[in-house]
Amino acid sequence: MELVDIKGIGPKSKDSLNKLNIYDVDSLVRYYPFRYNVYHPIDIRIVDTEDVIVVNAKIVSKPALFYFNRTFNSMTFNAECNDIIVKVKIFNRGYLSKLLFVNKYICLIGKYDKVHNIFNASDIKLYNINGEEIEPVYHVVSGIKRSFLSKCISNALTVYDVKDIVPQFIINKYHLMGENEAVRYIHMPKDINSLKQAKIKLKYEELFLFMFKINLLKFKNQVFSRFDIKNVDDKYLGDITSKLKFKLTGDQEKAVNNIIDDFRSNKRMNRLILGDVGSGKTIVSFIAIILNFKCGYQSALLAPTEVLARQHYDNFINEFGGYGLKTALLVGSLSKKEKEDIKLRLKNGDIDLLVGTHAMLEDDVEFLNIGLVVTDEQHRFGVNQRKALQNKGNSVDVLYMSATPIPRTYALTIYGDMDISMIREKPSGRKDIKTNVYKFKDMNIISSSIEDEIKAGHQVYVVAPLIESEDETELSDLKQVKKTLEDNFKDDYRISILHGKMKDDAKNKTLNDFKEGKVDILISTTVIEVGIDVKNATMMCIFNAERFGLATLHQLRGRVGRNDLQSKCILVSDKETDRLHVLEESNDGFYISEKDFELRGSGDLFGIKQSGDMNFKIADIRKDFKILTQCKIDTEEFIKDNIENDFRDYPYYKELVEKLMDNN
Repeated sequence: MELVDIKGIGPKSKDSLNKLNIYDVDSLVRYYPFRYNVYHPIDIRIVDTEDVIVVNAKIVSKPALFYFNRTFNSMTFNAECNDIIVKVKIFNRGYLSKLLFVNKYICLIGKYDKVHNIFNASDIKLYNINGEEIEPVYHVVSGIKRSFLSKCISNALTVYDVKDIVPQFIINKYHLMGENEAVRYIHMPKDINSLKQAKIKLKYEELFLFMFKINLLKFKNQVFSRFDIKNVDDKYLGDITSKLKFKLTGDQEKAVNNIIDDFRSNKRMNRLILGDVGSGKTIVSFIAIILNFKCGYQSALLAPTEVLARQHYDNFINEFGGYGLKTALLVGSLSKKEKEDIKLRLKNGDIDLLVGTHAMLEDDVEFLNIGLVVTDEQHRFGVNQRKALQNKGNSVDVLYMSATPIPRTYALTIYGDMDISMIREKPSGRKDIKTNVYKFKDMNIISSSIEDEIKAGHQVYVVAPLIESEDETELSDLKQVKKTLEDNFKDDYRISILHGKMKDDAKNKTLNDFKEGKVDILISTTVIEVGIDVKNATMMCIFNAERFGLATLHQLRGRVGRNDLQSKCILVSDKETDRLHVLEESNDGFYISEKDFELRGSGDLFGIKQSGDMNFKIADIRKDFKILTQCKIDTEEFIKDNIENDFRDYPYYKELVEKLMDNN
């Protein structure tokens, strides 16, 4: 059914509705209110509050209208409320004056000044309200009034039948509302209870569909059998761990055992190592690569930046260079000849481990017998990019790493299509990073702290939100910060700048100089957020810290504290924000992510998820997590019971499965 088939909608209003992403009747009736005004009139004689109240009234004097500067107006009149005559004042409602006449019954919303007997109204309804009235409030754009939108929806619901998506046996199981009833009551609730039940049904439906997609992908991953089960030798594993320069933490050991179980199973591994910054995820992936090599297969390690790829390459050689793996680095800055040589050796099986960036995803990068793909900071790659590497072999085992901590309950749901190994323990000897929030006026204290670290033989990161500001702004840029530090320190210390727009050669040289101790202070943008590991760096100073989410700040802070030295973090901000003090309280990334989730909502946190639709119309991941958890269980059972018969009894899901399989 087209929008213009609905009474009251013409070509012009149709175009306006399109601006709200309403293109058909189904999207019209599913354009839900974002909040509700609940009106419950009270007796003005018993009012003992300065809060907003609702009272029924009868006009007893003609309204007087006054204008100010042609754009503002005020209106006053007397009204009788519960046998009391009060003076009513309201601003910028002059257009109502012709509709307000003596003896008319109205409803006033606003605050009552009992001392002066004045009702300061914020709104007026042109009728008395009996009992309770619930008014939906919609987001609108220019050209669409809320009253018009509400009328269009009401007209649509009289002629349009809304299909029920949730399987009937689940509706019966939980005594959920039918779809037509739920959609009607979400727009026109008869009371609070009907609104509550309508919300429960529509939230469940939205979250059921979301979890169905995720669990279907997980089931799809499980049905593929490996072409050859990897035979991991326990003795060989013991030899690897005994030669490490440190002892694995309990969580690292569990993650390694999870990987071994995956190797030995007849299912393709699809595992995420989710850990806090500095928790030792990378060493676990290195052990997986060694075991994969021992079983006779090639590995690939994909990193989002050349800097991080080079670091992984160097670290692997330093830690596991004695195990006989022929290792190569494939990044964009290599010459054409160097790339061609690596590709030829890889195709012939003369390379056991290829470490690199997006350059590995090209079609002409061919493996002889790839058995494992490790993707670091997996959220920085799109779904198709990750698949491009996985598809270079037959049912390749996949291991992801992410240093964006998410509480386990959320992770199990959001990453429902993956198995998860969580690493919360920090390696022994690591000290918590001391974090303090300062204002810009405290620059002397900040400079003194930086100087103390350098005099102790350590190095310092300084982060600014901008590379270069083009106009007057309150935000610091790299040049401003560099000048401030140079003014404070004169020429006593060596200062360099790093940012994402630099050429790779210049970027690598700057980082190498910092790693080799040739630079005391590295001023950078968030390009250093991921993976940079300089153990002698003991201080992180972040300017305009309020500009970053807690998760990003925690990632940046994680660039220090990577040794047994006491490290510090300084957050500089003139904005009053409780968010920053969360970092003073805790070094636990999982706790911090929970607080960030509470303060900022799901958008930022779940921006890391590359698959699935998180743009819910009515559900809220945090507030409705119990419903989400139940939907996870219900969809798993629903898929298990119907996947073999191709959902023949559920045409909607049969079609949905076909679409999902085509896209994946």
